[in-house]
Amino acid sequence: MPLMASIPRWGQWLSLSGDEKQPLTYDRGFLLLALALFLIGMIMVASSSMPVAERLYDNPFHFVFRHGFYIVISLVIAALALTRPMQQWHQASGYLLILAIVMLAAVLVIGRTVNGSTRWIALGPFNIQAAEPAKLFFFCYLSAYLVRKKDEITEQIKGFFKPLLVLGVLGFLLLMQPDLGTAVVMFITTIGLLFLAGAKIWQFLAVMFGGLMGIAALIVMSPYRWRRITAFMEPWERPFDEGYQLTQSLMAYGRGETFGQGLGNSIQKLEYLPEAHTDFVMAVVGEEFGFFGIFIILLICFTLVIKALFLGKRALLNEKYFEGYFAYAIGIWMSFQIAVNVGASAGVFPTKGLTMPLISYGGSSMIVMTLAIVVLIRIDHELRVQTLNSANQSNSKSNGKAANKTRKPRSKAGGDDE
Repeated sequence: MPLMASIPRWGQWLSLSGDEKQPLTYDRGFLLLALALFLIGMIMVASSSMPVAERLYDNPFHFVFRHGFYIVISLVIAALALTRPMQQWHQASGYLLILAIVMLAAVLVIGRTVNGSTRWIALGPFNIQAAEPAKLFFFCYLSAYLVRKKDEITEQIKGFFKPLLVLGVLGFLLLMQPDLGTAVVMFITTIGLLFLAGAKIWQFLAVMFGGLMGIAALIVMSPYRWRRITAFMEPWERPFDEGYQLTQSLMAYGRGETFGQGLGNSIQKLEYLPEAHTDFVMAVVGEEFGFFGIFIILLICFTLVIKALFLGKRALLNEKYFEGYFAYAIGIWMSFQIAVNVGASAGVFPTKGLTMPLISYGGSSMIVMTLAIVVLIRIDHELRVQTLNSANQSNSKSNGKAANKTRKPRSKAGGDDE
């Protein structure tokens, strides 16, 4: 009986709309989608990391335990952040931008170098990738800026270019690491937000063209980046040199076909495919679960992104502009990063070192992406509470008017009734 009695409660909890007596005050869809990605990530990190963990640490579960620890830390930070109203994010946006700049500058001074890139700040046994929180903090600042300078952005060209100058500072620090992938993600998200904020189309196109020319120049002037681009275009011409990682990834996708080889049956993860549990985890998904597995993950991610974009639209319609722009930024950021990660492992884009949100191994990415989901849940919560309060006030006024109409008139004092 207790089990049977609990089923309706679980059914109510899983309901995404609630009822009149107990309307939902947050979107459980965000929570369920994030937990699904957490679970998939835990399984795939365990499957893809065991061979390399056995060789490096003599413990096949080394990365599994660390990934689980990162999930726990992410959930603890998420629980704390969920109690913070969006007004505090708005007020702290300038300080968060300063913190992002300080962290990116500190990486260049005290950072740890791995595979030729200086991107991590070592804190004991853990490494913080400064670029990850920098993305979230910059998007928070940009959302607050768009609220303050909304008219200036639409009417004056300087309002359009001011955030690009800030982005230029962050981009310069990122390129010094070097980390072109994160700089491109921030650039695309910034341009998308400025366009949604009402920037003129010619400004949008001009900056897009200028940005693409700048990225092209950075690639041409850097022999390292040029080799990666040429290897991406013709990986089979140098399968044991610059094209090695991509050719191994493509072989993983090829072996997976439609339904894959089965969980744990990947061959490429046996140290043929570098970074199988981080940047190229989707290649292992493709090998073990095939096109079907990739489709399911992309469907979950697509649903999450669409919900974020619709949440941004709903916030703007309710005149909560900071929240709306912030939700838009998170949606654009996640969609572009997912596309680049999957595209790089499938040979559609050059390899850029961007993680798959909530799936790839990596503490900094896990914590920051979880924070981004929490921001979306908090925005939705505040919108729902605002709507409920407005509805309650309307009902109170309606009930008050109805009571006044039905109330009998008082008899005049001192009348002739007695």
